[in-house]
Amino acid sequence: MSVDQVVAPEIAAVVEDWRAKGVRTVRFELPDMHGGSRSKLIPIDHVASYGEGGLNMYGGAAVLDTRSDVVPGTLYNEEVAYGDQLLRPDPATAAIVPWVSETARLICDAYWGDGRPLAASPRQVFGRVLERCHAHGFEPLVGIEPEFYLLDGETRQPLFDGHHIFNTVRNGWVPLIDRIIREAAAFGIDIITANCEYAGSQWEINFTPGAGMVGPDQVFTFRNAVKELAHLEGYVATFMSKPFSDAAGSGAHNHIGLIDRETGANAMAGDDPVTGLSDIGRHFVAGQLHYARSVYAILAPTLNCMKRRRTHTFSPTNIAWGTEDRSALVRIKGGSAASRHVENRAPTGMSNPYLVSAALLGAGLLGIERELKLPAAATPPAEDDPTLVQLPRTVDESLELLEADADIVELLGQEFVTAYTVMRRYELSRFADHVTDWERTEYLEIH
Repeated sequence: MSVDQVVAPEIAAVVEDWRAKGVRTVRFELPDMHGGSRSKLIPIDHVASYGEGGLNMYGGAAVLDTRSDVVPGTLYNEEVAYGDQLLRPDPATAAIVPWVSETARLICDAYWGDGRPLAASPRQVFGRVLERCHAHGFEPLVGIEPEFYLLDGETRQPLFDGHHIFNTVRNGWVPLIDRIIREAAAFGIDIITANCEYAGSQWEINFTPGAGMVGPDQVFTFRNAVKELAHLEGYVATFMSKPFSDAAGSGAHNHIGLIDRETGANAMAGDDPVTGLSDIGRHFVAGQLHYARSVYAILAPTLNCMKRRRTHTFSPTNIAWGTEDRSALVRIKGGSAASRHVENRAPTGMSNPYLVSAALLGAGLLGIERELKLPAAATPPAEDDPTLVQLPRTVDESLELLEADADIVELLGQEFVTAYTVMRRYELSRFADHVTDWERTEYLEIH
């Protein structure tokens, strides 16, 4: 059965429901390489036909760099004569946008005209790893903890200074925070906690994990919702990993659990007295540790991400695991067997939820497939142990490690690895050519 045969009737039913609810415009959204939303607006009368035949969009949209430069060598530009892709909407993502009048959205997957997927597009990358997980009999539960800053819309500066984590007054410093919570809930995201974070004008809002594709889809949805709502109220919301040199960085800790698809039991939970993990759970953690350096280019994708990674800031610098150690790369979480899961603390605010989830779920699955042995837990705090293997220190180093690991290239796909590394190196080359304020301050007058 073709994609058209599966999708078209479901989209038609969605469209009829939306018509009855007064929807007039629908966003067809494509997650790009950075976790951002690229979209087209479609009048409701044309949604069903595009659901059947696909919506054309420039094929290189998913592999544009952070400045939206068209990067040569990323496989979807000059190599295909800058041709179009077709966006095929996923009916499971249908939702009415609460803060925009008469508007709904659909998240899409990208295909060429002959039906081949654009294998480097982030949702496709996670989809392949998800299929691998299903083949093992597991359904992954994925949750991510996004941290972000709210800034004055004109000055781009924080709304308040100081260290006020969990401060009750600062939690709701601006009505926008309450609006984000309400609008996210109306958009289908189950918010569970919200608080101001360590730095002034920094917040963290968490929601329940999602099964399968729902996990990264709702992180993608939340992040773009926060940015749009902030814009509507005159603020700038940024998930930039380190927007200010003298303030805390923003992380996006990744949580993954494995549920047995037949029994519904937590496949990670066991009776191990130290970890509370099953053999499956221990192999999964061992896989994340073993492949940590190889996937780090995805967890900390930019130069700015590296500036978040400092000791004694709860951002991991080496490869270790623990139970309560916030300086460790991986923590075992869950107060009960039913909630046992794994937290990876390396991903930053600028990391892509689809790619991070693909890399970390995939690394864990490789650990299961190879029955990797879990080493001893680090003596806390792990970051102070000089004998532990360090995470990559530069983006260049992490890109080389990604390309050199045959297991990870096979897992994520050569097409993705090529497109991703070429695009990231192009960004690095632009930075290398840029004259910074620091250079002018340091050299201009003296020399």
